[in-house]
Amino acid sequence: MPVPIPRQRAIPAVESGQAQGAFSPGGPSGDATGGPAGAVPAPHAATTPVDSTTNLTLLVIEDDPAGSLSVPEMLDAAGKPIRIRTARNLTEAERLLTDDVHCILLDLALPAPGRAAAESDGELTTLKHVLRLAPRHAVLALTASGDAERGAEAVRVGAQDYLFRDELDGRLLSRAIRYAVERKRSDKAERRLTESRLRAQENARLERGLLPTPLLEGSSLRFAARYRPGRSRALLGGDFYDTVRTPDGTVHAMIGDVCGHGPDEAALGVELRIAWRALTFAGLCGDELLSTLQRVLEHERENDEIFATLCTVDIAPDGRRAGLCLAGHPSPLLSRPGLPQGPGSARTGAPPTVELLPYENGGPALGLLPGARWPRQQVELGGEWSLMLYTDGLIEGHIGEGKERLGQDGMVDLVRRRLAQGLAGEELLRATVNEVRDLNGGELTDDVAVLLLDRTP
Repeated sequence: MPVPIPRQRAIPAVESGQAQGAFSPGGPSGDATGGPAGAVPAPHAATTPVDSTTNLTLLVIEDDPAGSLSVPEMLDAAGKPIRIRTARNLTEAERLLTDDVHCILLDLALPAPGRAAAESDGELTTLKHVLRLAPRHAVLALTASGDAERGAEAVRVGAQDYLFRDELDGRLLSRAIRYAVERKRSDKAERRLTESRLRAQENARLERGLLPTPLLEGSSLRFAARYRPGRSRALLGGDFYDTVRTPDGTVHAMIGDVCGHGPDEAALGVELRIAWRALTFAGLCGDELLSTLQRVLEHERENDEIFATLCTVDIAPDGRRAGLCLAGHPSPLLSRPGLPQGPGSARTGAPPTVELLPYENGGPALGLLPGARWPRQQVELGGEWSLMLYTDGLIEGHIGEGKERLGQDGMVDLVRRRLAQGLAGEELLRATVNEVRDLNGGELTDDVAVLLLDRTP
């Protein structure tokens, strides 16, 4: 049903320092809430959301002592009167710009404060001032008849639309107000979405930059890793890992887990990883290294209840043996090719051997016991092997709908089957993590990190 065009009503001139209150067609004059005209409103924070129960409020800013500017009484799309306030200058406008104002109709002929009207006109200074004054409000620019170029420039500066001064009528103006309000709301929503996207991209770049790049130049060992944070839409959790080769040819690998998997734990994990790399290149190893990392943890954690588990491995330059230190962390998994079963038997047909490295001599998690010690165990690896370091997120997933968890034994069986299928490297880790997730019946709630080092003759 078309909106009826009400009769024209001229806006009366106002005295300096006062402004006409809002009105409803045929109703008494007053401010937008029924208070007395000229009352000082509370400071504005944001425009009131528009819905079917809200009356639109228009603030007209114009300097027209002769009263020639005529603004019609209008109805919105729901048939409710659009309330009007008027201000003769920007000082009055700032006082009347409360949070229930939805749209501003600005006469571009209004001079800017302290500047000549002609100079102001050329630069749209007044419009720019209003846009700074009311960044969350819709703005309609009012320009002289036929001056479309200036109106278009006003839109480029930031107004939602422009109107010609002598063509105002109820239908056109009410439609322009509703359009400007909705466009402003759409622009704000799009801007928030864009800002959210940019923040997400920046966070992703930051988190990717915090993930380690293995430094294995000169080593014959092959490296692979998989990382899956437990936080939704995150790239980094409380798990951390790293691998470096020192100048003497020793390959050092580490994997750890800060209790919890929020952003604070992720930040602490990054600090521990960077500290481990620096201390390793400085020549620390075994108990001396872990004792120093515990001091780092104690200084950086938010409270005394936060701890971290850690597993470190240092592989000799010949690749046949390694030192192992465990700080409350699950023991690594070592796999070797199966041995021939008899004369003439094919080596490729023998099943691989898969076992957990010794964990009886491990020490407590970092941050639990002051003055703790972490003995370094010597492990024989052999000529061909794969060593898998992992966090407990990989073994604590459930099996089916019950409460039974995969555990280390289940993981050993799973990896043995995958190795028997000929999987290795990235392919082995991908298949292992995916199967653990499938057994859990969905995504794992804890962070998962897995690191794999391979040595082949």
